Amino acid sequence: MKKLLFAAFFCLVFWVGVLNAQISMGSLALPGEDSKKSPIDKVQFNIQYEMAYVQDVSKPENITEETMILKVGERTSQFYSYTKFVTDSLMRIQMAQSGGMIRREGPPGGGGSSNSGQITYQIYKNYPAGKVTTLERIGPGGFRCEETQECPEWQILPDTATMLNYLCNKATCRFKGRDYTAWFTPQIPRSEGPWKLCGLPGLILYAEDSQRHFVFECTGLLNARPDEMIQYGADNYEPVSRQTLNRTYERFAADPIGYINASNPNMQVRFRTADGSSDNPKNIPYNPIELSE
Repeated sequence: MKKLLFAAFFCLVFWVGVLNAQISMGSLALPGEDSKKSPIDKVQFNIQYEMAYVQDVSKPENITEETMILKVGERTSQFYSYTKFVTDSLMRIQMAQSGGMIRREGPPGGGGSSNSGQITYQIYKNYPAGKVTTLERIGPGGFRCEETQECPEWQILPDTATMLNYLCNKATCRFKGRDYTAWFTPQIPRSEGPWKLCGLPGLILYAEDSQRHFVFECTGLLNARPDEMIQYGADNYEPVSRQTLNRTYERFAADPIGYINASNPNMQVRFRTADGSSDNPKNIPYNPIELSE
């Protein structure tokens, strides 16, 4: 057993139990202070996806699963990890009730029902208008990346299939360094989908890259509540470019403990093995969904 101890000043202590697992990017993303949120769009419907992905390309047989939510509004959409949202909410409650003490057991690398949430980004399409905004947490820090919104150039094929009782058409594309196959339904005429996928004449119900490192499967659709809104708040997120964000991912993966200690002087991170000796994991698995062409 390995134990990861986050010790911060002001009596904030985070304790994570690691059971025969490897440290991952998402397991070291701490729930930050909530930003003040404001409604930006009225939700029309919600889509639930089960996302299956490979964190360590040297072990493609190890699959992590996570429940994702896509909120589709009249003008914008929000895509985020419901698994991570629940975990962070519970951690904030636990910290408030225990004076800053957090104890979380289980493999931080995720996988199956024990996954406490590894996807730390939220993606807002067409917010601001014509942009796609990524809110990301890396270690204790939050980052906001605004980019011009791009949709893949799809090739629609004659193949059809039925998913969730919807007739779907097949399409393929190359996007952000990966080759994707998607199934979309014209019966739901919204040009939306998981992650940054969009641009088809219907909602994407299934998508996977050619290596099956990232698979999105729709498992449910739900109409919005009458008063349900997409909320946005980024007060505590540092604005960065995509290039800077990618470099930050790489720095964090190379030396996560060093990165956290250097970026937050009010926090110290220690990693200890079962016998109490210190350890400093480096070069943790990093398989970004966006690749350079």
